[in-house]
Amino acid sequence: MSLSGAAAIVGIGATEFSKDSGRSEHRLAMEAITAALADADIAPEEVDGLVKFTFDNTYASTVARSLGLRSLRFFPETPAGGGGGCGTVTLAALAVAAGLANVVVCYRAMNERSQQRFGVPRSAPIPGAAVTSGDLDSSWHGPYGLSTPAALIGMSARGYMHRYGATSEDFGRVSVAARRHAATNPAAWFYGKPITLGDHQTSRMISDPLRLLDCCQESDGAVALVVTSAARARRARRPAALVTGAAQGVGSNTVLMSNHYRDDITVTEEIAIVGEQLWAQSGLRPADIDVGILYDHFSPTVLMQLEALGFCGAGEAPDFVREGGIEVGGRLPVNTNGGQLGEAYIHGFNGMAEAVRQVRGSAVNQVPGAEHVVVTSGSHVPTSGLVLSRI
Repeated sequence: MSLSGAAAIVGIGATEFSKDSGRSEHRLAMEAITAALADADIAPEEVDGLVKFTFDNTYASTVARSLGLRSLRFFPETPAGGGGGCGTVTLAALAVAAGLANVVVCYRAMNERSQQRFGVPRSAPIPGAAVTSGDLDSSWHGPYGLSTPAALIGMSARGYMHRYGATSEDFGRVSVAARRHAATNPAAWFYGKPITLGDHQTSRMISDPLRLLDCCQESDGAVALVVTSAARARRARRPAALVTGAAQGVGSNTVLMSNHYRDDITVTEEIAIVGEQLWAQSGLRPADIDVGILYDHFSPTVLMQLEALGFCGAGEAPDFVREGGIEVGGRLPVNTNGGQLGEAYIHGFNGMAEAVRQVRGSAVNQVPGAEHVVVTSGSHVPTSGLVLSRI
């Protein structure tokens, strides 16, 4: 049995993206899920599967009760933060393909700006809390000041600059493109607010070589997606996005986001592992992909992912971007919604929703004739990816 082509995303929904939602994460989840089901033209009582992050503060049973579900047959969780986004759809597609569920909702709800902040330093376990393996991993780099995601990625970014001659301006061009796309997207936090390369270069340093405008946002909001069989999707009122590839991957010597014990810290092995599976499952190659939704928690990781997925060779991504390759009209338009740098940071779920819009032909920055979209979750961490195609 092949997973490719067995399931499809038939509905997407989201709240507004803000810095202070003023309501609970459960309520945000319910708003996004309700919107996604309405978009799919599926009644809540038909849902028999829910997939979320272990990080998510909602409970499947509470969501099921709030939706008025009669029964719930499938409710796993995917680990990790940003690396788990596409993994939720992978689990949902597997359930549908295996007959474990008929309609599965994947969702992420977070008050990451107003309630909790992932970007603050944390180098020791919370007093009184159980010590996790993640806490033990942190002991390898926390004592050296690598206590934030920006500091961890900053090390890889500096290694990339040293090996390939990349510059801060090369990272900045990724941010400029993302903000240009966000500027025309009414749902984006930075709608109407493009930046220049000069703005990037004068933004304050966060963790050398990463500047403020290299870093994604902290956002409040929620996004949900509805997954069902391809057969049902073909009868849907709105165009669906067929799941033609779905994969997960962990690289060698992975230590959270700090992979500094590898032979080459300039390569995001996890994305390469995911990419190999996606191309094998879908039968597609990089040249067949029309749009890339690449996880942009930090701008340098977009360059590394372009290389890991085979869109260009090692060290060639800066030239790819300088030539306008990631712009709408370029060789591979990237993050046409503005990404997490420009639209919102909902652990990549808003990127998956944008991929569906591109396949449907309804995106604000629509790529003409888009048929195949590759989506990645977080780089430098245990991660996942998708290829979504026109049905």
